[in-house]
Amino acid sequence: MHAETQLLAIDDLCNRIGSYLTDEQVDKVNRAYEFGAHAHFGQLRLSGEPYIQHPLEVANILAEMHMDQDTLAAAMLHDVIEDTATEKEKISGEFGDEVAAIVDGLSKLIQIEFESHAEAQASNFQKMLMAMADDIRIILVKLADRLHNMRTLGALAPEKRRRIARETLDIYAPIAQRLGINGIRLELEELGFATLYPMRSRVIKREILRIRGNRKEVVNKINNRIKRNLRQEHLVAHVVGREKHLYSIYRKMREKHLPFSEVHDVYAFRIVVDSVDTCYRALGVIHSLYKPVPGKFKDYIAIPKANGYQSLHTVLFGPFGVPIEVQIRTNEMDHVAEAGIAAHWLYKSGGSAAKNAHKRAREWLRGVLEMHSRAGDSQEFLEHVKVDLFPNDIYVFTPKGEILDLPRGATAVDLAYAIHTDIGNTCVACRVNRHLAPLRTPLETGQTVEIVTAPGACPNPAWLTFVITGKARANIRHFLKNLQVDEARTLGKRMLERELGHFSLTLTTLVEESIATTLENFKLEGIDDLLAEIGLGNRPAPLVARSLAGVREETPKRQQLPHTSTTPSPLLIHGTEGMVVSFPKCCYPIPGDPIVGILTSGRGIVIHQPSCSNVMDGRDNQDKWIDVEWAQNIDQEFNVELSLDVVNKRGVLATIAVAVADQDANIEEVELNERDERHSHMRVVVALKDRKHLADLIRKIRAIDTVVRVMRKKA
Repeated sequence: MHAETQLLAIDDLCNRIGSYLTDEQVDKVNRAYEFGAHAHFGQLRLSGEPYIQHPLEVANILAEMHMDQDTLAAAMLHDVIEDTATEKEKISGEFGDEVAAIVDGLSKLIQIEFESHAEAQASNFQKMLMAMADDIRIILVKLADRLHNMRTLGALAPEKRRRIARETLDIYAPIAQRLGINGIRLELEELGFATLYPMRSRVIKREILRIRGNRKEVVNKINNRIKRNLRQEHLVAHVVGREKHLYSIYRKMREKHLPFSEVHDVYAFRIVVDSVDTCYRALGVIHSLYKPVPGKFKDYIAIPKANGYQSLHTVLFGPFGVPIEVQIRTNEMDHVAEAGIAAHWLYKSGGSAAKNAHKRAREWLRGVLEMHSRAGDSQEFLEHVKVDLFPNDIYVFTPKGEILDLPRGATAVDLAYAIHTDIGNTCVACRVNRHLAPLRTPLETGQTVEIVTAPGACPNPAWLTFVITGKARANIRHFLKNLQVDEARTLGKRMLERELGHFSLTLTTLVEESIATTLENFKLEGIDDLLAEIGLGNRPAPLVARSLAGVREETPKRQQLPHTSTTPSPLLIHGTEGMVVSFPKCCYPIPGDPIVGILTSGRGIVIHQPSCSNVMDGRDNQDKWIDVEWAQNIDQEFNVELSLDVVNKRGVLATIAVAVADQDANIEEVELNERDERHSHMRVVVALKDRKHLADLIRKIRAIDTVVRVMRKKA
């Protein structure tokens, strides 16, 4: 019974692809089916049907998109490497290297144990996107595979169904949208929504059916009127009313906090014509028929979306005050809107819209590759790509008139990295419409943006708080990681040299054998890695020094060692050590204060005052303590928190700000809280050079009549 059903199914597929492939190409797909059926013989899906039914359905989905014979053959074979004993070489010998490469790219990561499902998901996703860069058809087969799996979720346990549905809505549907494959994207969203939120899906569907009868008559009237006016202008067009999909209705209700009636009370129409010129002529007819809503016209023909989508969008004031959404596009644009990059194979002979979609997909993949090279691990990579998968695009111009598309909310830093990584790394300012603007300013469609760079400039960690593109975030993190490692090596060398001094040793006098043994014990490749580990606080310098010196017994505590000429002096802190020496907000140490350094894993040395409560809590772990001292003539500013009680009078804050400025200091933070009718409490964080500077400032503030009390905050 099953064999007969399969035979009919493969015959149906061959008949379908025979309409656009040659007999020889159809035969290749048929042979792939027979090869897959033999390889999967005896295997059943959870639904009870033979396993080969799944690859056959995946190939059917791709045949609807008019994919080529190699893609269809790969769809038939996409699970044979993973689920059977078939080798890649055998597929290559039977069907060619291209088919084998697609099948291999689709094979999931197996025989590797991950600490969590999130890590496994991220690693599989990472491999899939990297394989896409070799052949973009891999993602088309993967999306078709996911679509059929979503159609047959019923056989799985409820928890697994929900997990797969969430993954589909979070990753696969956005990828389909990013690549312009609208048909697959819509079905993935509908199936994912129905699985993840079954009750909400049923309620919205029931409401749509309830009001459909009332809407049908209005839709038909508008449709006929549009057709009549287009005919009067001798324009040949296909006009259809569109119904909004369940998930898009739900998402709009949730994001804009709207009731169902307001979301669904919109009539939508698509007008498909023969040429670009006719698109604009049809737009004129529509705008003369119904008044357009100001600010709602979008020309995606002149400026296509990031996924290659092209169309004219307009919103009109319809009858009874109900808005009408209209899309106007050519036949080819309509095919590309549904098939996206898959239309590249349908229009191989030259369709410009299809080529545009394919080119933009390639550009996106190039960006993905760059993010991959700079991401620290697979989960960080997935985070960057997911940011890029939800664009609500804006379009800005370079000074030369080039158009760049960015996600809504993108800043000048995002634009700089979109142009080139080096421009992003060295940008210092921007001009928006010829006027200087902060780098963090969100950009808007139509602006002309010029990026100002400077040799020697480098990314600022604060940029991570406002950039929104995955490429910018990945490049900034990559630069800062490298910068931190370089700084950590320098600090680690100083710390290790200091500890080796307890054993009358230096790095240059160490025996190579002891270095090799220590590196092997710590599972590190080289001395630079060891120094970085010390500087980042991951390896205590005393422990490393004892290992390098060959001391196996625990030595006395450092503070108990007798002071000799060879005992190293405390580590000098200049305030310029960058990311590996930090000054916390708990006690705000400044030059002149007694200080102690605490080694903190991943952060290097954190400088505290000895009286700080955070230091007191760590007294039991003396290996983490570092003897530190302020260097002489430090030319840096350090934050200090002041606590003030002031009289409630107009201008008191301005008076204090003037006093701070007179002492050549800067206010970093200020907070004012009213205590009673006459007095308020003020918290002020100021940037100062040292304790003398602080004393001068406090004296100046105490002289103000409206200040009742001023003191430095104690941790």
